[in-house]
Amino acid sequence: MTEEGKAFLKFTGDKALMPREETLERKPQHKKVVIGIPLEKDENERRIAIVPNAVNLLVKNGHQVIMEQSAGKAAHFTNEMYAEAGAQIVQTAAEVWQSDVVMKIAAPDTDEIELMHKNQTVFSALMTQNKSKIFFKRLMDKKVLAIAYELIKDKTGAFPLVRSMSEIIGNASIMVAAEYLSSQKYGKGVMLGGFPGIRPSEVVIIGSGTVAEYAARTAYGMGAQVRVFDDSVYKMRDLQDKLEFRISTSVLQPFLLLKALKEADVAIAAKHSSTGHTACIISSEMVSQMKRGAVIVDVSIDQGGCFETSRPTSHQHPVFQEYGVTHYCVPNIASRVPHTASYSLSNHLTGLLLKIGEAGDINHYILRDRPFSKGVYIYNGALTNKNISDTFGLPFRDLDLLVSVLY
Repeated sequence: MTEEGKAFLKFTGDKALMPREETLERKPQHKKVVIGIPLEKDENERRIAIVPNAVNLLVKNGHQVIMEQSAGKAAHFTNEMYAEAGAQIVQTAAEVWQSDVVMKIAAPDTDEIELMHKNQTVFSALMTQNKSKIFFKRLMDKKVLAIAYELIKDKTGAFPLVRSMSEIIGNASIMVAAEYLSSQKYGKGVMLGGFPGIRPSEVVIIGSGTVAEYAARTAYGMGAQVRVFDDSVYKMRDLQDKLEFRISTSVLQPFLLLKALKEADVAIAAKHSSTGHTACIISSEMVSQMKRGAVIVDVSIDQGGCFETSRPTSHQHPVFQEYGVTHYCVPNIASRVPHTASYSLSNHLTGLLLKIGEAGDINHYILRDRPFSKGVYIYNGALTNKNISDTFGLPFRDLDLLVSVLY
């Protein structure tokens, strides 16, 4: 052995040459999360993000839930139900907005943004087509972490929260159509469906996604004849494979569509656009040739609507008539059944909150769950969604780079 080697062993000892255990990354400790649930200010929003039994689960896992009084009333959940589940009921929204994580449904308004604080996490829907550049700049100035329900993905690349609401909306759209079709004022006094000796109702569905799938299931189950139109043969084939019955499908060819609309008792617009703006497919002239007393449910109204005659309505005043055809154009159909919709949302969101607590904090969880991170559109004052950046002319920052700097 050389003199240098002997000197090294004398300095370090024999253990320097012994194998050592691998040093692993230290797992973040479970962290208590303070979760706030404010009362929704929009009277058309009746859902709530977390239901009472989910509050009980969160509290048992060491988290704290702070709720504004009557936050669950519109969804038929009482203060007593939440208090018994372990939630702390407070009187004002300001108290709720002191929480680490705030769970809303509708996007925050100006007053709610003022109540936010730095590094706070805010979950809500976004609906970019109804937002302005100022909205995003205000959130960025607050340096919060903002997450949109409709942008969150799962490991398959799907949008689980969007799908869960779409399933409900698809079912509800047919129920709405049946209600107004049987109305003496807005319909023809006709029951949706088919019965021995009576011609079945005809339902035209535009689109072939999740809303269309569940609308078709419900209409078919009630005995109606169903016809689906879309501009994607692949999507229509996929829809047919999912259904356990045969339906009529057609490409979006104007002549064929007009012919179907003339015979339709109900028309459901369920066309979704990834750009946030649905194309206007049915002109006023086509609507004028539909049956008097027919019902249109324009589910796509939150993206502008598929019918030229459509305009947004509310749960308080849901319908109007054009050319004797009843139009139902409420952007938030899921809030028509807020109890059911709240359970569906809560089933997804509760699991996310538990995982965030287990990860140690939201930053660790963003790094761990890449599909979930797609829901983040503002991070510590930086806009991290490229589509929003391009639409509103705001500077874009890469989320992975921002988070990786911390670790």
